[in-house]
Amino acid sequence: MDNFAISGRGVGKRYRRLLRTERHDSMRDVIAAGVRDMFASKAAREERNVRNSFWALKDANFDIAPGENVGIIGLNGAGKSTLLKLLSRITTPTTGSIKIKGRLGALLEVGTGFHAELTGRENVFLYGSILGMSRKEVEAKFDAIVEFAEIAEFIDTPVKRYSSGMYVRLAFAVAAHLDPDILLLDEVLAVGDFAFQRKCMNFAKQLQHRGATILFVSHNMFSIKTMCQRVIYLKKGQIVFDGPTAEGLKIYEADSRLADVPWFDEPEGGRRITFSDVQLLNQRGEESTVFDFGERMSVRLKYKTKGRVERPDVRIGFDRDDDTHCMTFSTQSDGASPAYLDGEGVIELKTPPLKLISDLYVCNVVVRDLGGNMLSGQIGGRFHVRHPDFSAGVWGVFHEGGEWRVTAAEEATRTEVKDGVS
Repeated sequence: MDNFAISGRGVGKRYRRLLRTERHDSMRDVIAAGVRDMFASKAAREERNVRNSFWALKDANFDIAPGENVGIIGLNGAGKSTLLKLLSRITTPTTGSIKIKGRLGALLEVGTGFHAELTGRENVFLYGSILGMSRKEVEAKFDAIVEFAEIAEFIDTPVKRYSSGMYVRLAFAVAAHLDPDILLLDEVLAVGDFAFQRKCMNFAKQLQHRGATILFVSHNMFSIKTMCQRVIYLKKGQIVFDGPTAEGLKIYEADSRLADVPWFDEPEGGRRITFSDVQLLNQRGEESTVFDFGERMSVRLKYKTKGRVERPDVRIGFDRDDDTHCMTFSTQSDGASPAYLDGEGVIELKTPPLKLISDLYVCNVVVRDLGGNMLSGQIGGRFHVRHPDFSAGVWGVFHEGGEWRVTAAEEATRTEVKDGVS
């Protein structure tokens, strides 16, 4: 492919895994390790490096045309951020080559390139120079950057006092006004509020209309569907799908079912409870992914424990596909906590009539102990709520009918006088 913005061939990145026995806590440890390396053979050193290393990305081949919006998707640890760091030249590939045509802007971490002690104004110039903008260019775009970031009253405040949302707004504003030919975004929009996320997406679309190429890493499939016509799906460091967004998301959703939720950290000693199956059932008892507004859903969980789990709090939460948390059911708060779970079994929740507005949702299953520690956290699956009128843009998260009273002005006056109100 000759007409490309980005081209990669055989791209791989290998990192060395530091084992506990190799940690150097003193100068003596460092010297001893250096002496061992000095007298070890080259073959022995290479063997040890291979044994103690892992491939974050391996044998990736791709071509991205000018003007394409491409989503980079995959579960945690799939290699998404590694790929963007290679493209932005933060790090170099272990194998293969990458060719880039055009000016590249990258926003990979909140506040990357900012200095905490400097003001927002000073950081605009600092970050702009890091991205390759001249001082004259930053001066010409300064007012537009501040207006876009919506932090004019804090622009002369040190950024160490900024919230994470203010950080990302200013950083995105600078990167976007670089007028890049290629823009790399890595999950940073999740920090801003919903209105700013939409503003950034609209700005990204304007860049695309001007012929810019955008690569977007996100766990938010709503954003991917909105912005991207194509996705590259990474799994364990390798590209397993490269094609139309709708098809790629189907594969991603199938793989993510029962995967760990992004915020779950494996407890010391391993997890004590795991869910092997989660079924979402409609009112007829049939497994379904589409539920009508007002319909009751049953969530059936098959679990297996590793030892006895005392007084577990099983929680089932529904998140909208843009990561907005909507509701949580809990055995503890609902007065249904089992005394213990041991071995294998089934837990079933029957929801009240669903009053969530028409949209796509994710079901997450979490188990906590009496101290609030998370014992397990898995993705249960995705589902739609269907209604002809109640959509997210107008009705918010859920809709519950209220009691209304409409009174003409004359009648309201007579009522007040009758009640002794003047």
